[in-house]
Amino acid sequence: MGEMSVGDLSRTVAETEQAATLGVYLSVPFCRSKCSFCNFASGVSSAEAIEAYVARLCEEIAWASRRAEGLRVHLPRSVDTVYLGGGTPSLLTPRQIRRIFLALRETFQIAGHAEITLEAAPGQIDDALLNEAMSQGVNRVSLGVQSFVDRESAAVGRSHTASGCIAEIHRLQRAGINDLGVDLIAGLPHQKEASWQHSLQVATGMGLKHVSVYMLEIDDDSRLGREVLAGGRRLHADALPSDEATAAFYESACKWLPAQGFAQYEISNFAPAQHRSRHNCKYWQRAPYMGFGLDAHSMLLRGENAMRQEGAAREGTGRAVRFANPEDLAGYLKGELSPVFPMLTRSAEGIVEIGRPEAFEESIFLGLRMTEGVNLRQLRRDFPVDMVAPAEGAAGELIQDGLMLEEDGRWRLTLRGRLLSNEVFTRLLMGVAA
Repeated sequence: MGEMSVGDLSRTVAETEQAATLGVYLSVPFCRSKCSFCNFASGVSSAEAIEAYVARLCEEIAWASRRAEGLRVHLPRSVDTVYLGGGTPSLLTPRQIRRIFLALRETFQIAGHAEITLEAAPGQIDDALLNEAMSQGVNRVSLGVQSFVDRESAAVGRSHTASGCIAEIHRLQRAGINDLGVDLIAGLPHQKEASWQHSLQVATGMGLKHVSVYMLEIDDDSRLGREVLAGGRRLHADALPSDEATAAFYESACKWLPAQGFAQYEISNFAPAQHRSRHNCKYWQRAPYMGFGLDAHSMLLRGENAMRQEGAAREGTGRAVRFANPEDLAGYLKGELSPVFPMLTRSAEGIVEIGRPEAFEESIFLGLRMTEGVNLRQLRRDFPVDMVAPAEGAAGELIQDGLMLEEDGRWRLTLRGRLLSNEVFTRLLMGVAA
């Protein structure tokens, strides 16, 4: 094995630091209304149900250490990112937000420099909630705008208007939220090239720090999906853009946003380097995180693997456990707490061991999601040749097909490769699976 370069050494140090800190995801699966395309484990619930949920969420947080012990994984106590998602966490009351953060601080040490993000729907975060959230350390807000065109928003059941979104952005900026971002969706009903460009221009002209762009995916089990399958016209199903048009919208965003200072750092995410979502980067960089609440997912390193630090990166690469909570709200609220939470995992398959083969696959498809790509030297260092060689052979074909690039010792997706990323991942890993 050759000597490590300065870059490799820096990355090893970063990996060690990542293994010593934790990202926390808090699922708050409640909405004022449900979008027609949504099939997430979220919905409209009563104030009583939300109160019961917050109580269970706090109990689950308090049991985090015992759960980690039962699964034989290392649970870092130092937390440097917290993400309240769902759902619409801004529907919580100030008292409920305060209770959740009290539970977090009783179990974990939240770093002073922690990135703490609150997802919110425009017009659904009142002054009292905002003040309480900021007093608890929230310093980043992600607004689910989806479109700055009223007709497009209304078509999928969003209650806000473009003017309301703009007013909300200005209000949050005046309140002191510097890291403020919006989500946009390409492929909404009635969307045209001109209206899509309008949304992009509004987003980049307001002093925002982050823009996420998602191509509309219509799940067959969503209300809109069922209408599409039926060939109906309800829910504006007949006004959906073609797949080709949606892909063109995404491509235009990938060109427009970087030209306005929003560098693309992941397939769907754009921001100046200092304003990237540190929490979401944990997912793509395979750093430890723990999710609490309905349908929350976690990945924690095996105890001995985390403690070996540099050795973990070389000899025990990827030894970890992934686990998930149930999607059913009633089941989550009634589940019995125990060291391994048998009632808080979907099934025996809800706990997945991540060994070297699984870690290799994750290193490929998660690494390629990010614009910086996959470091080939590190890949060859961390994994055996019988895993790497088939992927390298497939990569050569993908490069010839214009779906990938190899430059500066890294594999990266081309713009076309991002649109066909699932095909790229399948072809890269096909030889390994065999």
